[in-house]
Amino acid sequence: MRRFVLAMALLFCVGALPMKSTDQKTAVPGDYLFVWAGDADHKGNDFLAVIDADPSSASYGRLLTTLATDQKTMRVHHTEYTMPASGMLFANDHDAGRTFIFDVRDPLHPKTVTSFADMAGYMHPHSYMRLPNGHVLATFQHAHHGESDAQSGMTGGLVEIDDQGKVVRSASNADPAFADALLMPYSLVVLPDADRIVSTNSSMHLDDIFSGVTYQVWRLSDLKLLKTAYLDVGENRYAQTSPEEARLAPDGSVLIQTLGCGLERITGVDTNEPKSKLVYTFPGNWCGVPTVVGHYLVQSVPTIHGLMVVDISNAAKPVEVSRLKLSDTYFPHWTAWGAKTQRIVATSGAAPDRLYLLKLDQATGALTFDDAFRDADSKMGFSFAEREWPQGWKGTGAPHGAVLSR
Repeated sequence: MRRFVLAMALLFCVGALPMKSTDQKTAVPGDYLFVWAGDADHKGNDFLAVIDADPSSASYGRLLTTLATDQKTMRVHHTEYTMPASGMLFANDHDAGRTFIFDVRDPLHPKTVTSFADMAGYMHPHSYMRLPNGHVLATFQHAHHGESDAQSGMTGGLVEIDDQGKVVRSASNADPAFADALLMPYSLVVLPDADRIVSTNSSMHLDDIFSGVTYQVWRLSDLKLLKTAYLDVGENRYAQTSPEEARLAPDGSVLIQTLGCGLERITGVDTNEPKSKLVYTFPGNWCGVPTVVGHYLVQSVPTIHGLMVVDISNAAKPVEVSRLKLSDTYFPHWTAWGAKTQRIVATSGAAPDRLYLLKLDQATGALTFDDAFRDADSKMGFSFAEREWPQGWKGTGAPHGAVLSR
């Protein structure tokens, strides 16, 4: 009898504990796509859209929620390129000169942590790259206008920022040896093992958008500018213009995409004489944000209305392995890779304003549509065209930066 009572007591205690269902035990955390967007008509405000990016979900490709900001859309622009470990995502409206920091650790309930504009004497932040310490290193296109510096507006700087939007350190990219050059920081790549940073100089203004032709090498440990140098000029005398996105190649060299659709390779960044060589030219111009996945570089190429994939196993001699047209009229710009879902996101920011998820075969480099990623209209991709948005706004969204969860 005593054993029976004891057994019943133990059973009661166990029954009182919270039990996980079979579904809870096997449940996989959701995957999400965070898209930074604005009002295409520039009447509404910038907002962050959260889309279901879990291929196993019944609502795959559907809008889950949005987070509106108080910023009237001017030119919604860059986010970080990949989701940071902290879950604090940086995104800017470039023409407003304003950056937002979003807490997206709870994807269905994102929050605005803070926002900032000018910092440490610099204005109009453009790109963000995470440092080994978790902080962001941002490029700012301009020093404050009106300063005594004759290069004010033609030079900018780098600023290290923490996740609360506080300045940690900063440095100017002005170089007396290039007093007449356009030195507007655009993008950057961090090489911790070499204690180096490589940044590009390119203008966001149409009147001098093709005037940038330089890159710069910095020491990471103290943000000392070590070298400003011209990019290699290719046969068409054009592909080197307006250097934009810098990416690390598998061999440790740096590849720089240009608006002139060139691919420049920078070597020797840890020496006194880094070298630039134009190693590839994509068709057309206005090439946008590239993504490196393993030994492939995926490049948005507007003139083909799609993306091209080149094998960069030998970064000195990239070789095309595939291309994918997104539509007859699509103008691709942004790309980003989600390592968890093994998908590439592509946005345009121009009509037709549809976003796509793509699959990359990492054995062959073949790029294909993810046909299962469909919006509520049952069409492939996600539409930003006229719709009712959760924040209470109705209109057409203009997407730009997009990041998949980690």
